[in-house]
Amino acid sequence: ELILVHLLLSLLGLSDKVLIFPYETDFSYVALIPQKEMALRAFTLCMRVATELPEERQIILFAYRTPDYDELNVCGDGAFFHLPPLGTFRTSLCLSWESRTGLAAFWYEGKRSTYQVYKPGHTIRPKGTAQQSFVGELTDLNMWDYVLSRSMIQAWHYRHKIPKGNIFDWATVSYDLSGNVMVVDDD
Repeated sequence: ELILVHLLLSLLGLSDKVLIFPYETDFSYVALIPQKEMALRAFTLCMRVATELPEERQIILFAYRTPDYDELNVCGDGAFFHLPPLGTFRTSLCLSWESRTGLAAFWYEGKRSTYQVYKPGHTIRPKGTAQQSFVGELTDLNMWDYVLSRSMIQAWHYRHKIPKGNIFDWATVSYDLSGNVMVVDDD
């Protein structure tokens, strides 16, 4: 008999590792501890993901929250961007945003979407549900407190060396696992 136990561990670094979210839950997540305060006037967030969830299903890939509020959510199905579907093979995704102009763009496999202006006042309810949970693999999540140039995002996509994420660096990030998340070698 297999008994799944709620797991909470504080760990460091995910170099050459993949996070696997094996099935829908409303309690499985990974909390990444930022290297610096996240009072952001600009950012670039990059990650590699693979999933077999249906295209039309909403997925929350990343949420930045304070103890009281959701501050930033990156969803697979958003009101502002029409992205190609995620699939069973790893896809590189980046999102950049800059406060002064409000310009935001998704980068899918190293190619930029059209720019959108991020709408002020947009909120997403805290917590989330099992129906919004990510099921699949996630790796190489990095975040910078500035907008990376096109050439840097393309270099990241092709796994060339670029400056480490100064908010989250996958190789050295501190993190807490909760629920049924597995950390496995990236092969």
